[in-house]
Amino acid sequence: MSLYKLITRSTGKAFGQNILFTHDTTEFIHHSVQRTIYNSNKVLCENKGKPEESPLKKLLDDSASFEDLKIKNEEQQWATLPYPQEAKIRKQGEYFTEKPKQDPRETSIILFPGQGSQFVGMTKELMKFPMARDLFELANYILKYDLLKLCQEGPKEKLDQTQYCQPAIMVSSLAAIERLKEERPNAILNCTGTAGFSLGEITALVFAGAIGFERGLQLVKIRGEAMQLASEAYQGGMVTVIYGPDSKLNQALLKAKEWAVDKGDLFPECRIANYLYPHCKVVAGSISALDYLEKNAKEYNLRRVKKLPVSGGFHSDLMLPAVEPFRKALNKTEIQDPVISVYSNVDGKRYKNAAHIKKQLPKQIVKPVKWEQTLHVIYERTQDEYFPRTFECGPGSSLTTILKQVNTKAWSSCLHIGV
Repeated sequence: MSLYKLITRSTGKAFGQNILFTHDTTEFIHHSVQRTIYNSNKVLCENKGKPEESPLKKLLDDSASFEDLKIKNEEQQWATLPYPQEAKIRKQGEYFTEKPKQDPRETSIILFPGQGSQFVGMTKELMKFPMARDLFELANYILKYDLLKLCQEGPKEKLDQTQYCQPAIMVSSLAAIERLKEERPNAILNCTGTAGFSLGEITALVFAGAIGFERGLQLVKIRGEAMQLASEAYQGGMVTVIYGPDSKLNQALLKAKEWAVDKGDLFPECRIANYLYPHCKVVAGSISALDYLEKNAKEYNLRRVKKLPVSGGFHSDLMLPAVEPFRKALNKTEIQDPVISVYSNVDGKRYKNAAHIKKQLPKQIVKPVKWEQTLHVIYERTQDEYFPRTFECGPGSSLTTILKQVNTKAWSSCLHIGV
């Protein structure tokens, strides 16, 4: 009981009125306050050790369960209730326990490739689909050059440049989606998740409705141009490394970076850039560091070291100059929450919302692509559970090949939608 109530009860007057405190009144209030404190402490002692009731449980217990819709006696026959006549009576937790489960075999996962999958002649298979042609017409208008002609006729040297191949792969991949819509419409309707390798992650975000096509293409253009400039500022490259349980890959990377420092590389770097599948990684680094890896592979029990035909050391600190231009462009972009799950290359986890996309996506330029980890997250399930259909949409079929190495059961229901 509050002191306010005690004084009101003892005097019959509230605060603000003229109250004459006699000795008896003051003594009465004093004893009342002591008794109130004693009773409060007694309750606290009695409740000590008992688990405190969860606020969420109390909220659920007090929430409407429509039980008062049931007429218990004749007097309630004409009672007016605040619920519509067709309201469904529910039980707490019914949503979680009785929600029908969809057969995984009727769902789909869609994957989008990244840089390196391009080839001269791509998109020729897609020209019979009107929406695919419309995508390229819009892309030509946005980019201010003939992207379709570059894809189909080359030259290869130009198509392989980062600033050109990234928009080409993105638009070709989304054009492949138009083919999938025509040939297998349920694959789009029942899609539960999507992911893309490096550049393909932006394609996945466009497909999931988080970024509009026009703005997405502009972002890819800015990203490609920024990465191209970074490649010219800090010369580097990438190599695929196949290794075994007895290999000393981490030690080799450290020694290679030390070698690059001794050789005077402008930006000495050597680190894992892509986690592809068990015992296969892609390493990015400065020129001297990669040369060291190739020449000393046997010393560290590396099975194979093969240079990739790329213009820079992507997904490493060599790309640091490209991060800020892309971040500024992304901050000016209107982003929505994805309508389906989209998985991040940075940590393999799903994007939570639009704010998470803005925070995480720029990091991807300098962070390694954790593709193997992403596939484990996407296809994690119990032993007796079926796998969804998987569709790789875009040029090349490298992601299908990787999936076979990571999860054979998931790969058995994987289909490539070519361009």
